Amino acid sequence: MMAHYRASESKREQFRRYLEKAGVLDSLTNVLVALYEEREKPNNALDFIKHHLGIAGLESDDVDNLRLELNDLQHKYEQLMEENKDLKNRLLQYESAQEDPNPE
Repeated sequence: MMAHYRASESKREQFRRYLEKAGVLDSLTNVLVALYEEREKPNNALDFIKHHLGIAGLESDDVDNLRLELNDLQHKYEQLMEENKDLKNRLLQYESAQEDPNPE
């Protein structure tokens, strides 16, 4: 039983050192301290943490790309709607010409 406890403790200690070396512990500590020191606690603590860890900044590139794509698709949609309207009008003119081949 004691050997199992030491093995687990050793793995935990290795993981702690890994997190410390990677700067994860400092980053988490800093963001939690910032949250603690906030006078008015945010409604969404997870968003606060993401923002302060810089995750929100990483996602903003994706958001910018999606906005550009959306803008492009909206423009294409408007063009297709105009083309559709034009083709419907041409079809109506063609159909009315077929119904009355000898206008007066």
